[in-house]
Amino acid sequence: MLTRRSRVSLVSTFVRRRRRTSLAIHQVTNREQAETCLQIPRFSAVTMASVKRAAMASNSQTRKKKQKNKKENMSLSDLRVLGDQLLVSRQNINNLPILLEFIGPNFPPQYVLESLLSLQAFFTPLLSELGSSPLSKCADTDSDPEVIYRTWLRSKFDEFMESLISVAVSQSDDALREVVLDSVMDFVKVGNRGRFHSAIYHKLLCAVVHSVLSVDDIILDLLVTKYFVYIDARYFTYISLEKLSRTLEGKANDSNQDACDNSQSCPSKGLSIRMIYHFLSKVPPFGDSDENTKMWSLLGMFNNNGKDEHTDIEYEHSNSEKSKGKVPSAIKLEKKMKLKFSKAWISFLKLELPLDVYKEVLATLHQAVIPFLSNPTLLCDFLTLSYDIGGVISVMALSSLYILMTKHGLEYPNFYNKLYGLLEPSIFMAKHRAKFFQLLDSCLKSSLLPAYLAASFCKKLSRLALFIPPSGALVVIALVHNLLQRHPSIYFLVQQEGGNAITSGTSTEEDVSLKSTNPHGAGNDLLQEKPGMDHFRYEESDPRSTNAMRSSLWELDTLRHHYCPAVSRFVLSLENDLSSKSRAAEIGVNDFCSGSYATIFHDEIRRRVKQVPLAFYNTTPTSLFSKCDFAGWEFQT
Repeated sequence: MLTRRSRVSLVSTFVRRRRRTSLAIHQVTNREQAETCLQIPRFSAVTMASVKRAAMASNSQTRKKKQKNKKENMSLSDLRVLGDQLLVSRQNINNLPILLEFIGPNFPPQYVLESLLSLQAFFTPLLSELGSSPLSKCADTDSDPEVIYRTWLRSKFDEFMESLISVAVSQSDDALREVVLDSVMDFVKVGNRGRFHSAIYHKLLCAVVHSVLSVDDIILDLLVTKYFVYIDARYFTYISLEKLSRTLEGKANDSNQDACDNSQSCPSKGLSIRMIYHFLSKVPPFGDSDENTKMWSLLGMFNNNGKDEHTDIEYEHSNSEKSKGKVPSAIKLEKKMKLKFSKAWISFLKLELPLDVYKEVLATLHQAVIPFLSNPTLLCDFLTLSYDIGGVISVMALSSLYILMTKHGLEYPNFYNKLYGLLEPSIFMAKHRAKFFQLLDSCLKSSLLPAYLAASFCKKLSRLALFIPPSGALVVIALVHNLLQRHPSIYFLVQQEGGNAITSGTSTEEDVSLKSTNPHGAGNDLLQEKPGMDHFRYEESDPRSTNAMRSSLWELDTLRHHYCPAVSRFVLSLENDLSSKSRAAEIGVNDFCSGSYATIFHDEIRRRVKQVPLAFYNTTPTSLFSKCDFAGWEFQT
């Protein structure tokens, strides 16, 4: 064990030897003399190299500390002087990296703005000489100082753009971010020799999509209100969003192979998908007005070679517009815009959308997307899969699917089977029930529908009217009224006898048992003649197997005694229309689709009643119901 005194002595001895060794290294230049002074063998040249590397590392750290101290002590006037020197002479090019260091989200806005002004003034006149990407290094160009200088400038410009984009998507001052976004878009405008610089713009959108910004952030609002009014900005927005959607789709396929990576990437992926949808929903579609044909760039949608980046867009020249540049043909431009719009949306719909985004897409697809697609039938797979899910998703997909079937020739054989399956009590409380009932009435409007299909829908709707809210019963009565008016062949459902009551034996098993009791057909006669039997199969999902043609609309007679006066009165008007010899007009379903308890109540209190019913009691009642009304029940007060 070493005592404290011995340890101190050892450390001091090591320090003295270290000093002597460093002094000897600096004084001796010959390897043999150095080995003699240090008294080490000839093979210790590796030790010499390690000592030199350590010395260089210490010098590098010292320089970094000095630069850090210098950066901390830098004032705005010093930055302004550096920027002025950079703009005056090429000899002050070393000021460029110093100014770049002050562009970041962690620096004060005044410093970032001062550096930004100097660098933007420096790079703007040089962009035409730098090209669109760093020059490739080869044997011929390595020896040319001018080429090396331009390559270095190009790399610094790319670094400058990355720093600006990082500031734009950061949580720094909103005023500074607005100035930074304008600067980036200025470089997009002039950075490609007067043509739209799609590479810088794609980097900007990629950073925004993969950021944690909210959809109401100032950057998104500025892009939508200030730059999406230009046709070329919208054009390249569609291209970038298509690329980003494909990238997310590829990441999703890779993450399915690795469960751990999938669990870590799902939250960020969901945010990116919501951001892409926000952009797609906010980009205005192409129009024919003059304000929608403005270009942000000077020469329009061209790449570096002077041609359109995605096939040929023809340009028309006029004597009055030669000074303004080239104006694309409106027909060609509309065609290309629809093509990019379609590709962006189709790529987006291939992603695994969050449920809230999925519902928003289905709710707006038939109005905001389908009319502007180059080929709307590309949505067939997405809509049919959505329609097969069932529930609210199927209801929301019905609008777009109906448009494809009626206007674009989509054939969907199981459409009416799925539509029949959507008739559930929950649909009468759904958020989008009004649109669903309107589409249901439109889908059943054709007189070419087979009688069994119309009878099945009539019977299913009538059965639902027995246990849904009164507002839903009003819709059902209107739908049944229209079906009976359009299809006279099912009038017998109203006049058919033997369906005035319903028993519990309505299942398929009972039919089979009746047939098995008498194989010669006596069971069938018994099934037909048994009073009070309703042959309708409510739980059957196939309209062809519901036996609706053997039933009757006894539910409408039951609705005459409904507790809600509006429902009972509406049924009486339906009976009057059916008993009339002339065909009555169809009832507008729109007037009843959005009904509720509140609307019925307001209609009743506004209604002028000529005869008011009166109730007379010998004694004042103490309860709403008497015990004799509910035999076997006990009411606690």
